[in-house]
Amino acid sequence: MSRNLKDEFLRLLREDEVFRLAVIGFLGISDVQSSLRQLVSVVSDLTRTVQRLVEGQERLWEENNKLWQEVRRLAEGQEALRTDVSKLWEENNKIWQEIKALRENQEKLWENQNKLWQEVKALREEQERRWQENERRWEENNRRWEEAYKRFEVIETELRNLREDFNKSMAAINRRLDALGARWGVISEEAFREGMKGVIERILGTAKVEKWTYNDTNGEVYGHPAIVDVDLVIRDNVHVLVEVKSSISRGDVAEFWRVGRLYERVNGVKPRLVMISPYVDDKAMELARELGIEVYTNVT
Repeated sequence: MSRNLKDEFLRLLREDEVFRLAVIGFLGISDVQSSLRQLVSVVSDLTRTVQRLVEGQERLWEENNKLWQEVRRLAEGQEALRTDVSKLWEENNKIWQEIKALRENQEKLWENQNKLWQEVKALREEQERRWQENERRWEENNRRWEEAYKRFEVIETELRNLREDFNKSMAAINRRLDALGARWGVISEEAFREGMKGVIERILGTAKVEKWTYNDTNGEVYGHPAIVDVDLVIRDNVHVLVEVKSSISRGDVAEFWRVGRLYERVNGVKPRLVMISPYVDDKAMELARELGIEVYTNVT
């Protein structure tokens, strides 16, 4: 029997007297007490059942409330999850955009790399062509060097022969020049000394020419003990040392300067230094200017 039917039956027994009498008559008087007891038992059972149902329903409501709270929390979590998922999708889209850009850049890099490889290939081909051209040139140069070397050998032989002939000729010329130079030098110095008065008059004015001779035991002039002999002109208390040579070299200038230094040390007078020659070397002239020595080449 369903619960609703039982409830309806009990209600009719309580409220509907005709129904109650009919039931009693149907059950019989003898069964009234037994039925009542059974009915009371059933009612008690029903009451307990209802109580349990009510308690169960309350627990169900509590569980339902808990479920709703859990559902609410789940909904909130789902919303947060949706937000996170949305953010993830946005990040994912950004990543895909970056990946797309990277792919495009990679494609550009591949294109540039292909261009570079093409250029490298062209350069290698050009280099190979140039190497071949250089190799041909080296072969041509080697051939020309061989020909030139053969020509050089011939020329070297001819030059060697010419050098020998030239050396022989120069030796003969030098011997003649040495003889002439020695003779000319003696003649020149004698001529200069004979005409010294006229030269000194043009250069220094009227003066007395004499010899200054000194025994240089310390070797200050020549590096070893020697007799130093030099022309001396004294005019108005000015001491002038005069050197007359057929030609003057740088060494002659340095030597004459040391003579002047020796004269100053011995006599305590700084002399004026004058050199006379028809030929003076350029380096000798430069050194004479540095040392303050007067040089005269025009003695005519």
